Amino acid sequence: MHTSVVTTDAAPKAIGPYSPAVWAGDFLFVSGQTPIDPATGAVVAGSAVEQLMQCIANVRALLKAAGLDLDQVVKTTLFVKDLNQFSAINEAYASVFAPPYPARSCVEVARLPKDALVELEVIAAR
Repeated sequence: MHTSVVTTDAAPKAIGPYSPAVWAGDFLFVSGQTPIDPATGAVVAGSAVEQLMQCIANVRALLKAAGLDLDQVVKTTLFVKDLNQFSAINEAYASVFAPPYPARSCVEVARLPKDALVELEVIAAR
């Protein structure tokens, strides 16, 4: 199967040996996006919700570079540092994704890169 990489200056550069997004057939696999501001390279300050919104902006930028948008996302995985923030995160998530919502997993993790509070990865389909 042929794969191709998607990158954009509107999303953070990879901070390790991985591609920000990869096409495999009709599916785009977007690597976990942390709340890094692509202009500064720093994690945005603020709550888990504020950081989630930056993660979504980064995902949206990669989707756009691939010719897609959030309505073509079929699966998301949220990694959160504190599941006590689940309700607030869920509310923010629902304000961005529309029904029919993508399939989703949400897991609490001990630590995220650059000590972020949240990370979001997605799979989209053309």
